[in-house]
Amino acid sequence: MRLDRFLSESTELTRSLAKRALSRGEVDVNGELEKKGARHIQDADRVTWNGQPLALVGLRYVMLHKPTGVECTARRGLYPRAVDLIDLPKAERLQPVGRLDVDTTGLLLLSDDGQWSHRVSSPRRGCAKVYRAELARPLAGAEAERAVTAVAEGILLEGDEQPTRPAELALLDAHHARLTIHEGRYHQVRRMFAALGNHVETLHRESIGPLHLDDDLAPGEWRELDDAEVKAFY
Repeated sequence: MRLDRFLSESTELTRSLAKRALSRGEVDVNGELEKKGARHIQDADRVTWNGQPLALVGLRYVMLHKPTGVECTARRGLYPRAVDLIDLPKAERLQPVGRLDVDTTGLLLLSDDGQWSHRVSSPRRGCAKVYRAELARPLAGAEAERAVTAVAEGILLEGDEQPTRPAELALLDAHHARLTIHEGRYHQVRRMFAALGNHVETLHRESIGPLHLDDDLAPGEWRELDDAEVKAFY
């Protein structure tokens, strides 16, 4: 890796600011002043900027308890972004692994490991995602039985050509349900309940695959996954 790129990858410097730091004599490589941004850095090289040792940011895996009013997008818009809640170096590199709409709360994973993110979110993997929904209209009796059957068989959503994959619906009480799906279509959970003649008032994601939202995380709080949690998806 070129030295100027190494500086921009390991600090908050842009590529142009890294070149200025080099020209001002602020960078040492293996204890010697280096001003050439084109120099290639090897793994064993020791780079310092103003005396501070630098290292590349590795791959990160983050669990966030997403609150309402936060978007899962890379672009800045009307709402704060999920990545803005993460206090890590180069946090803007983290990408949401799947998405939650702005009004949905709960477990959101973010990572800068593209292969891992694909493994978690790819429909081919069929990774289970569990949601708890509060319903506007009571769902009980024969209607509840029909809903459970319809979800298990698959529902053809408005605008889609294929029905949803078989899913599992569990009624917690007349106004609360837990839905487990194995894909991630646009606003899928809300659209499924709409197809059943109901409306979702609040929606919360509890888990993705083997990973459950940490009970110790309040809305807006986050933590990095440990090695076992990362490897659980393999």
